[in-house]
Amino acid sequence: MNLSQKEWAEQLKNDANAVILDVRTEEEWNEGFIPNAVFNDIYKGQGFIYRLEELDKTKNYYVYCKAGGRSGQACSIMNQMGFENTYNLEGGFMNWEGEVAFEE
Repeated sequence: MNLSQKEWAEQLKNDANAVILDVRTEEEWNEGFIPNAVFNDIYKGQGFIYRLEELDKTKNYYVYCKAGGRSGQACSIMNQMGFENTYNLEGGFMNWEGEVAFEE
């Protein structure tokens, strides 16, 4: 399901069962990410799938990339794998106005 930036942030804030998933490249991740996000580069192909298989399918996943395209694909893949609740951030990280974290 696609959510606007505002809907995504508000729903996330009130979701005790949420996991934030960043599917960008490592290079993009190093430029900053949404706090508490889990990193899983969608371009890793089978590696991406293996990492998804390790995740708890009962959680609610808030997925983002740079612009919203890759995260939309990731949500589709996750839904096919049996993840019930995936939320794509429309406009992606480049339009994110919330907090940003960096690797220490």
